[in-house]
Amino acid sequence: MNKKYLKIIDHTLLRQDATLMDVQRCCLEAKQWGFCSVITQPWYVPQVRRLLDGTGVKCGTVIGFPFGAEFSPVKVFQAERALEAGAQELDMVMNISAFKNGDYQACQKDIEAVVKVGLPVKVIIESSLLSRDEIIRACQICIDAGAAFVKTSTGYFGGGATVDSVRLMKEACGGRIKVKAAGGIRTAEDLAAMVEAGADRIGTSGAANIARGLMSSGY
Repeated sequence: MNKKYLKIIDHTLLRQDATLMDVQRCCLEAKQWGFCSVITQPWYVPQVRRLLDGTGVKCGTVIGFPFGAEFSPVKVFQAERALEAGAQELDMVMNISAFKNGDYQACQKDIEAVVKVGLPVKVIIESSLLSRDEIIRACQICIDAGAAFVKTSTGYFGGGATVDSVRLMKEACGGRIKVKAAGGIRTAEDLAAMVEAGADRIGTSGAANIARGLMSSGY
C-alpha cells in the first residue's frame, strides 16, 4: 500500500445527525490510518481537537457550509470561533450566487476576509455547478484571495468531484495553490484517479473503506 495516499486524506464527517460516538470513531480511524485530518461541523471542533491532540492528525472544520451565501462578517465570525475552539484548517464555501451574478470582487473579498483569520483556507467552488470558463475564473479568484487550496465540492449538490474538473483546476492553478477533490470519492480506485488528475488532498466520508481498499490493492 502506498502510505502517501493516506497522508492526503481528510476524513470527513459532516452529516447533520452525526453523534459524538460517530466523531470518536472518525478520530480513531484517522489515528489508526494516519490520515491528514478530520473535518467535522464546527460544533464538534473542541472534541475533535482534544481527541487528536498529539497524534499529528489535524482538526478541520467548515465555514459557510454548505451554501456559501452568508454575509462575509458571519463567515469571519465562524472562522474566528473555529480558531478559538482549536481548528487548524478551514474549508469554506465560495459565495456561488455572487459568482454566478458576475460579482467576482465580492467573491474575492469574502475569501480574503476568512483568510485573514490566519488558518489555511480551502475554498469550495462547487465545480459541478460551473462551466469550464467559470471553474478557471473561480480558481483565479482563490489564488488572488490568498487561499491555500481550491476544492471541488461540498458533496451536497451536483455531481461532486470528477477527473476532468480536477485536471482543469490543477491546470488553472498552475502550482500557485493546491487542489482538493471531494464529493463522491468512495473507493481506492476513485482516490488514485483523482491523484493522477492532480489532486493534492482528498476529502471523503469513506476514508476508512478507502484505506482498507488501498491495503488490499496494488496502489
